[in-house]
Parts: sequence; structure tokens; C-alpha cells
Amino acid sequence: MLKRFFLVALIWLAPAAHAAPTEEMFTKLKAATEEAEAADVAADIWATWLESGSATVDLLMERAVMADAAGDTDTARELLDRVILLKPDYPEAYHRRAGLFLETENYPEALRDLNETLKLEPRHFGAWLGMGMMLESLGGEQEALDSYREALSIYPLMPQARFAADRLAKKAEGQEL
Repeated sequence: MLKRFFLVALIWLAPAAHAAPTEEMFTKLKAATEEAEAADVAADIWATWLESGSATVDLLMERAVMADAAGDTDTARELLDRVILLKPDYPEAYHRRAGLFLETENYPEALRDLNETLKLEPRHFGAWLGMGMMLESLGGEQEALDSYREALSIYPLMPQARFAADRLAKKAEGQEL
């Protein structure tokens, strides 16, 4: 009973709004001419995505990231589940949890969370990259290429997406590596 009261109190204390990257940030990302410049802007966008607008949620996210980095994926998943319960409109929580599912090749769950991330933040280039990686591993090379290209439409100098899209485009054109 006390646990339920605490959870309800946390939900009510969590502000409704969360930080979001500005249009200017995405314009700079798209206009960057150097990979290092683009990476700096992308890092700023990532930092903004990590700001939920709730100190409680931010703390849980920080602990989830630390648990994942330490290899404790079960704890990371539990923490991310709680974050999503507290703040179901927070795209980065779904994205981080999708990453855990991708690591274990739990594609149905990863797909669900990537779709939710993109529903909440269609410009999430990391989610588009993750979607491409998943689709490629499942044999959907054209769909993967489309996802990588979507990531590149947002972050044109994203190294992972550029490499993957180039590789798949060559393969689609009959130029096996």
C-alpha cells in the first residue's frame, strides 16, 4: 500500500513537460559540413533528449544508463520500465529500452519501443538507426536502407548510418562487397 502511494505521489510530482531539442538544433545538425561539428550538435540534442523535465525520472534514467554500462541489463530494464510508467510521453526512455531489447535480439519488443520513440519524436535519428540495424539483421535490407536514409535526412553526417546506407545501396545495385 505504501509502495502504491509513493508511486502515485511520484506521478503527480512529475511535471508534464520535458525538454526538447529546438528546430535551430536540427537545422544546425542538417547544415553541418564537418563530422566533428555535426557530432557536437548531435551530442547537444542527445543531452536535451535525456532531460525529461522531472528530477525523479532523470535520476532513474541516470541509474538505468549506469546499470546498462555496468552490464546489469535486468536492473536497467526495470528502471526504464519505471521511467515509462512515470512518464509515458518520454521518447528517450523507450529508445533506451529498445536498445536493451536489441542487444538480446528481442525484436518484437524492440520494434514496439522504437515505434513508440518515433511516434513521440519523429526526428530521433538514433531510433531510425536502431530500426535500420534491426531490420537489416532480420533480412529486410530495403526497409533497413529506408531507415538509415531517414536517419541521414535528419543527421546527414551520422557515421554509422552513412556507412550502413552506402553498404546496402551498393548491395542493392548489385555491387556485392
